[in-house]
Amino acid sequence: MSCMAETRWQRERSVSDSRAYVARFAQLEADETDLHGEARTLDAMLPRGARVLDAGCGTGRLGAELARRGHRVTAVDLDPVLVAAAREHSELTVHEADLATLDLPGERFDAVVAAGNVMIFVARGTERQILARIAHHLVPGGIFVAGFATDYEYGVDEFDLDLAAVGMVREYRYATWDLRPWHKGADWAVTVARKAGG
Repeated sequence: MSCMAETRWQRERSVSDSRAYVARFAQLEADETDLHGEARTLDAMLPRGARVLDAGCGTGRLGAELARRGHRVTAVDLDPVLVAAAREHSELTVHEADLATLDLPGERFDAVVAAGNVMIFVARGTERQILARIAHHLVPGGIFVAGFATDYEYGVDEFDLDLAAVGMVREYRYATWDLRPWHKGADWAVTVARKAGG
């Protein structure tokens, strides 16, 4: 699928930046850095064997870890360099697609996760459209979990309004992936929202 507008990731990053991103995470893994905090948190929230969409999957590390924990994971990213890296994880089904126009016919998920600053790297003005596509792909009662830095122009207040506009209700917000309490002024927000129904 072609993207409708240039994302902030595309505007601010080059192919060499994407390759450096892949190399950075490969080195962190080689150094045995704990890269699975997000997966541990999500795994605790999900029913066993959940169908999960990793939206903005990057290198696929989160989706691969969720798959290792028994979940069925589909991953999506717009960056072809990152998609190639994610496809190295044989346990993932990976699509190169723009979240603003995401259409996976017949696919519905128990959870969608947008972990690594996805919502602040999309094209400005497409956030609500992306959330609508995410909601479309969730089963009734399914959860959406997003984590992003709070010091960008798209903040948590606007995010909450966009969630509500597409039929999702914010249930929880934390300041970190290890679920430290949210407070105004936190530099990170992890939000858990639920699609109506179910």
